Amino acid sequence: MKNITVIGAGTMGNGIAHVFAQHGYNVRLFDIKQDSLDRALATIGKNMDRQVSKELISEDDKNAALGRLTTSTELKPSVENADLVVEAATERIDIKLDLFRQLDELTPAACILATNTSSISITKIAAATKRPDKVIGMHFMNPVPVMKLIEIIRGYSTSDETTDIIVDLSKKLNKIPVPCNDYPGFVANRILMPMINEAIISLHEGVAGVSEIDSIMKLGMAHPMGPLQLADFIGLDVCLSILNVLHEGFGNPKYAPCPLLVNMVTAGKLGVKSGEGFYDYSEGPKNAKVSSQFA
Repeated sequence: MKNITVIGAGTMGNGIAHVFAQHGYNVRLFDIKQDSLDRALATIGKNMDRQVSKELISEDDKNAALGRLTTSTELKPSVENADLVVEAATERIDIKLDLFRQLDELTPAACILATNTSSISITKIAAATKRPDKVIGMHFMNPVPVMKLIEIIRGYSTSDETTDIIVDLSKKLNKIPVPCNDYPGFVANRILMPMINEAIISLHEGVAGVSEIDSIMKLGMAHPMGPLQLADFIGLDVCLSILNVLHEGFGNPKYAPCPLLVNMVTAGKLGVKSGEGFYDYSEGPKNAKVSSQFA
């Protein structure tokens, strides 16, 4: 396996492309928007520069990795020679189903189709293809170049061979693959998102303020980042989407998203990506301050 295509040049997509290129794979990063690809390349370059400054990789390593990375806004030439496609598009089932139908038609028969979905059923995605045995969940964690975990999710028809290949590949990326079964939210987000939602409910009900909630969780639970700031970094729209998948998938009201979260997403306050969420990022993520809405 040497040719990897990553679909989607957002935060997760550019991180996944970064890691594959760094570990010797030929990577084609696809997105429908050229400006998204331009931003992704700039981000990857900046993150690799940071790795060089920390002596994690050499300047030659960086240049070689960037030399293995190409971009495209055309799907067919991006995937026609792929050994593996990793889909990291918007967390919407309609978009993913349409993509996988196209990928099934455009990729070689032996190509494995992986999805970085954080909550959507692998079995449902696989059903859009004629190769459900070669469809698998490969859920990276953010930031991808730093975080070790990859959740490996088998769909109903995912073969042992496909699973073994992806587990072995994950190890070659210096990641730790951990298998889990195909249920809404898998493991990571089934546990994480209700915690984030409960933090938002606590804010909504006036139990404590933004900085107080985050401080209590950081100091009391040894979390490196509080749940509200973490939600901002994930993207409040992504959090809402995952909670909706959990709520619909299990039919349990405990997963119902807080009305405050719904309102913030409707208002376009999505966290770091929009410049404001529970915190204001107008001076950059490292200089975040509580949003005036909650001050």
